[in-house]
Parts: sequence; structure tokens; C-alpha cells
Amino acid sequence: MARLFRETVEIVNAADYTKEQRQAWAGTKPDPALWHEKFAKTDTIVAEDNGKILGFGNMDADGYLDMLYVHHAYQKMGIAREICARLEAGCGAERFSVHASITAAPFFEKQGYQIRKRQQVVRKGVVLENYKMEKYKK
Repeated sequence: MARLFRETVEIVNAADYTKEQRQAWAGTKPDPALWHEKFAKTDTIVAEDNGKILGFGNMDADGYLDMLYVHHAYQKMGIAREICARLEAGCGAERFSVHASITAAPFFEKQGYQIRKRQQVVRKGVVLENYKMEKYKK
């Protein structure tokens, strides 16, 4: 999952973020303990085909969608939409939120999320723009 995350950031987000920004975002070497802790505390869904991870996402009990990534070769096939819908359906929160990249914001808008705030976050001394987005359960 960490490799899929890094590759997705490097390839899919290249149109919206510089190489320096993508490296600050995805890093070079993930900490397995931090990743395990993150996913152990959240509802996590992994989409796979014959053992190959196509995408994954996770959401906490408060409705915060922390990560949603799909392999670059499997974009626009409904995988992210399905993962997002399942995470929302399995969560008891009345409101969902996400910090969406410039690249991902249009996807989340199609899922009913609305931009609440444009943000500039600093990762490893590099400024990255993203959007705080929210959606209320129907």
C-alpha cells in the first residue's frame, strides 16, 4: 500500500504538484509502524485483483477520510468511488471530511463533497495546496 501511495502521488499528481512537492508529500521511505498504526485505528478497505492492490482507502469513526489512492493504471474505473461509498456506508458519522489534493478535489465534488476551505500545508518545509472538503450523510 505504501508503494501504491508513493507511485500514485508521483504519477497521478504530477500535473498539479511539482516534483519537490510530490517528494515532500510522499517521502521516500515509509515507516511501517506508522502505517500499521494508522490503518489499525480506522476502517480500511483494499481493492485487489488476484493479489494485486488496485486501491485503498481508510476512514475514522468521526468520518474523516484520511487516505484514498488508486493505482495509476486503474484510474477512472470506479474503484475510488466504490471504496469511498463503502467507507461512508460503514461509518456512523453524520458528516464526512477529507483534505483533498488539487488533483482529487473534482472527484470528491462528484461524490457530493463541498470545498469548505482552501489550505496551504507545509510538509518537510515545502508548501502544498489542498482543500478541506465536507459532505453530510443523506
